[in-house]
Amino acid sequence: MIDLSTDYLGMKLKNPLVPSASPLARNPDSAKQLEDAGAAAIVMNSLFEEEVTEDEERLDHLMHHQDIGHFEAASYLPADDAYKTHLESYLEQLEGLKKSLGIPVIASLNGITASGWVQHAKELQQAGADALELNVYYMPADLTQSADAIEARYVTILSALKMRVDIPIIMKLSSQFSSVAHFVKKLEAAGANGVSLFNRYYLPDIDLETLDVVPSLKLSSSVESRLSMRWIAMLYGRVNLTLAATSGIHTSDDAIKMLLAGADVTHMCSALLQRGPAYLGEVLKGIEQWMEEKEYASITQLKGSVSHAKASDPTAFERSNYIKVLNSFDAPDGVWR
Repeated sequence: MIDLSTDYLGMKLKNPLVPSASPLARNPDSAKQLEDAGAAAIVMNSLFEEEVTEDEERLDHLMHHQDIGHFEAASYLPADDAYKTHLESYLEQLEGLKKSLGIPVIASLNGITASGWVQHAKELQQAGADALELNVYYMPADLTQSADAIEARYVTILSALKMRVDIPIIMKLSSQFSSVAHFVKKLEAAGANGVSLFNRYYLPDIDLETLDVVPSLKLSSSVESRLSMRWIAMLYGRVNLTLAATSGIHTSDDAIKMLLAGADVTHMCSALLQRGPAYLGEVLKGIEQWMEEKEYASITQLKGSVSHAKASDPTAFERSNYIKVLNSFDAPDGVWR
């Protein structure tokens, strides 16, 4: 019988499929469906720094500015104990998931500063979070800010969290760092237990009628997984961190390639939003069937067998791939050659 178990942040999971942060975790029914389909753990939707800060400012206003000089008007202001903050709602959601699920639940924090909001991480740990995913979704628009300063921001927030919790912390990173491998080593030295590669930036669009900059949600495609696959392959065996693959994992083939590159787990989001929680079971079945055909006995045996360190041609992960791809292009019939 094939052993699908894998290690994730020091936890032994039954398989490498872990749904990433998405609306599916908000609904207890869909979260339970993911577990029933085979999910080995689940990452909650994110708690945003802006939400926590806004709540604190609002509560401060309610506590110190209730008396507006007119009794009838003041009576319309909500009572302090009637207002539920985003943090309180998030803690309730976390506690609910822990009660209804038998798999690890990873809380997700999304912010860009090391201010007071990180103090609430302790409450997430006390509510039962098995680990924390830290997503520093930061867009460096300041032309005077150096790459070192941007990396320092991540390390500072990580260090602040490490001072408050004992549970593992995984950093969700974008691919837009000058030296991904060096930065991952820096995060490892600062105490990160893992990295999730790579975060997708949701890019704005321009409305040609109104000339407004508008939000635009585009779900991922399988081709996006190759960037994560390359860097996981480059990092495998060179860092002592959990390597989680995210973005563009839609099929069992996508997940298998990530494992061959060296991923400990593969996250899924867009495919599950498009096809429903039960689809995760199809992906898991596809992984198991492929392993049987290729005579792999376990995920441990499979993992990293086509990484940079073990590939028959490791340069294929480097610059030579760029040259080979350009030389392999063959124009369609009727197009200039």
